[in-house]
Amino acid sequence: MRRVVLFLATNAAVLVMLEVSIRVLGLDAWLYAQGIPVGALLAMAVVFGAGGSFISLAMSKWVAKMSTGARVIETPRTPAEAWLVETVERLARQAGIGMPEVAIYDSPDMNAFATGMSRDNALVAVSSGLLLGMERDEVEAVLAHEVSHIANGDMVTLALVQGVLNTFVFFLSRLAGILIDRMLFRDRGYGLGYWVGTIVAEILLAVLATVIVMWFSRWREFRADAGAARLVGPAPMIAALERLKASVDHEHLPSELAAFAISGRWGAGLARLFMSHPPLDERIAALRRLAGQAA
Repeated sequence: MRRVVLFLATNAAVLVMLEVSIRVLGLDAWLYAQGIPVGALLAMAVVFGAGGSFISLAMSKWVAKMSTGARVIETPRTPAEAWLVETVERLARQAGIGMPEVAIYDSPDMNAFATGMSRDNALVAVSSGLLLGMERDEVEAVLAHEVSHIANGDMVTLALVQGVLNTFVFFLSRLAGILIDRMLFRDRGYGLGYWVGTIVAEILLAVLATVIVMWFSRWREFRADAGAARLVGPAPMIAALERLKASVDHEHLPSELAAFAISGRWGAGLARLFMSHPPLDERIAALRRLAGQAA
């Protein structure tokens, strides 16, 4: 989940900065004065919408390290660190990707994430809680899951999805603002109708875009679980998810996990649309079906 939160948070921050820049530079007013030049509006939407998404992707490793305090293992200090690096190296070789940076960050939560620009320029980080709370075969399965995210190109694909959605949100919200301003405030030019219409349309469209991004995030978790099962077998991955489920069910749920209901307690209704991860029970069931098919 952390990789999704970091990416979306960075993407949102970049888009806010771009939005402020557009307003300060007066580009919105210029477009309006030109009589709705749709081509120019769409081109600007692509540059600022998709561009912001890929700037976020380019910054993702740096943001991840800074926000979590992750320490990249340059030279292993302990046998556990040496095992961690060797395991990631072996899994990366099996998955056909370049060796990612390997890092550890201090957190009691059992968690791990992967991020980066490409299959050959990535970062895999694990929490200290994961190393202490899981058996080695379970940690290996979690690492295989993260390596599968990299091998599947999930971060790049997420950037593409987010970029396309940003483009449509940017374009359609401004188009809606222009139309509202012209219909309701014909004699006021570039005025209140545009600003209010654009802001309201952006909010509504952004909510719909988030639903789509979260759907893709849930789908890619199933795919990464399947990738981990191919690398290390389904049993260790099932055991890792069972252990995570037990810890979430019997300990205080951290706010960063509660927001996405990773335990599955909010798996029904409207809240499910905004979950970045499927409920653990569904992931475990999918892996068991996969194991049954392979048997």
